[in-house]
Parts: sequence; structure tokens; C-alpha cells
Amino acid sequence: MSFADFKKKSRTGIDDLTKKMEKMNSKDSYNDDRFWRPELDKSSNGYAVIRFLPAPEEEDTPWAKYYSHGFQGRGGWYIENCPTTHGGKCPLCETNNELWNSGIEKDKDIARSRKRRLHYVSNIVIVSDPANPQNEGKTFLYKYGKRIFDKIQEAMKPEFEDEEAINPFDFWEGANFKLKVRKVAGFINYDKSEFESSSPLFDGDDAKLEELWKNQYALSEFSDISNFKSYDDLKAKLDSVLGNDIRDVSVQEKKTAENISEDNSSSSSPEESSETADDDDGSTDALSYFEKLANDG
Repeated sequence: MSFADFKKKSRTGIDDLTKKMEKMNSKDSYNDDRFWRPELDKSSNGYAVIRFLPAPEEEDTPWAKYYSHGFQGRGGWYIENCPTTHGGKCPLCETNNELWNSGIEKDKDIARSRKRRLHYVSNIVIVSDPANPQNEGKTFLYKYGKRIFDKIQEAMKPEFEDEEAINPFDFWEGANFKLKVRKVAGFINYDKSEFESSSPLFDGDDAKLEELWKNQYALSEFSDISNFKSYDDLKAKLDSVLGNDIRDVSVQEKKTAENISEDNSSSSSPEESSETADDDDGSTDALSYFEKLANDG
């Protein structure tokens, strides 16, 4: 590159740098155009048909798995990956255990509202997306929670003998997944979602399938340890959000704790409680705090 070209490029370079910075600072799929999410109507209902794809080239598993925390305290938002994903120590999990072990029900509600959330990420191809038909036939990343992963497991290991086991991630013997989203008791619900009968993707056209397989997104980055902050950094962030009193909650957090409390009976630990709210991106509160993060920059 000549100096003249360099000088010319420098005048427009800020746009490229801004885009790269936005991508670098993105903390979640809400700011990443590789991800697909079903579009919901005003009643929080939605429908689409997707196909889970096999493990990307040079990877062994068709999903990435990790835990994260997200809540709004008096000192702002705490949205961080949880080190327990890799068996590490987490300052927020320690605080939650302290609250839970106090034996006070209000403390348990706070612990539930701050609990870690389970996430899975897989490659998918969009078969049908009535709200955004331009997505059909395209490959995306899809982040989902325990509810949908349970349905994947049920498809692979059906409960009854008259049900045929399928591998939802298989190109040839897998099945389309009808994603049906509803709002139930204040939370996003996927219970009516289901797999169709087994069928080959793209009618089994190996040329198309090979091209698709080679162009899938890598999944390893989502659970890579480089995406998890150190214990000390997380502790400093948590202290700034909670302040000196771990029981001092914001108005939003109090509302979240009350909603979760109404839906939970006793559990053995804060990480095993609140299964309705555990469908990560599914809960209305999860949606709100990621939208808040995006709006605040």
C-alpha cells in the first residue's frame, strides 16, 4: 500500500474500527448478527421451524454449553459468564449460597433471582420463519436453554418403546424442530415445541450438505476459558453492583425475586431452584436485561 492510499484509507478508517469495537464489546447474542432469535408478537408468541446442525468441522459436539449470571443491582448491571462452567470458583455463586443457607425465605428469593443460567449454542438452518422469511435457508447460531435441550434429549432417548429415537443434529436422519413460543405466568415457554418426523435435510443432497457443513460457525469460542474473567475481577464487579449489603436489592431485582418466589417451592440449593426462570433467554427478565445492556452500550 502506498502512503497516498494509506492517507486516503485513514479518512474512512473510523467506520471500520467502530464496527470492530462494537463486535468486540458485544457481550451477548443480542449484538451479534450471527445469532437468530424467533420474533415474538405483542403477546410474546412466536413460531418458526429450524433444523439443528451437526458439529462443525474439527469439533466433536454440536453444541457449546456454559453458565452465566445476569441481574440489575443497586450499582448497575452484573452480566458475566460463570466460572463454574469450567469448575472454577464464582463470587456470585458463593454469595448466593450464603443467602440460601441463611434459612430466610426472602434471602432464597434473592439468590434465585441472581442464580446462574444455563446456555447452549448450536448451529441451525432456518426452514421456516413467517415473521422474517428472508432468513429461510440461511445458517445461524441459536442460543437456547434447558427446556429445549431437554426436548433434544427426549428425541434421542424417547420415554416410550413405540417412539423412534432420532439424532436431531443428523443431516440425513435428523428432524425439523417446530419452535412454538408462548408467554406463560410471565415467562417465555417452549413446552409446545416439538420435532417433526425424521427426514433428510435438503432432500439428502450431499453437495449442498457438504457446503453447509463447511460453512458452519465454530462453537468452541462460547465455552473457551478466555471468555471468563478471573475470580478477582468478578469479585470487584460484583462488589460495585451490590455495594456493602448483599440483601440490598434494586426495584427491578425485587420484582424479579417476587415473580420467581411465586413460581417456586422449596429446593435443595439456589442453583437447582427456579427452573421456570432457568430457560435463560426465555425469561422476560433475561430479555429485559440484555435489551437494557444493548441500549446503554
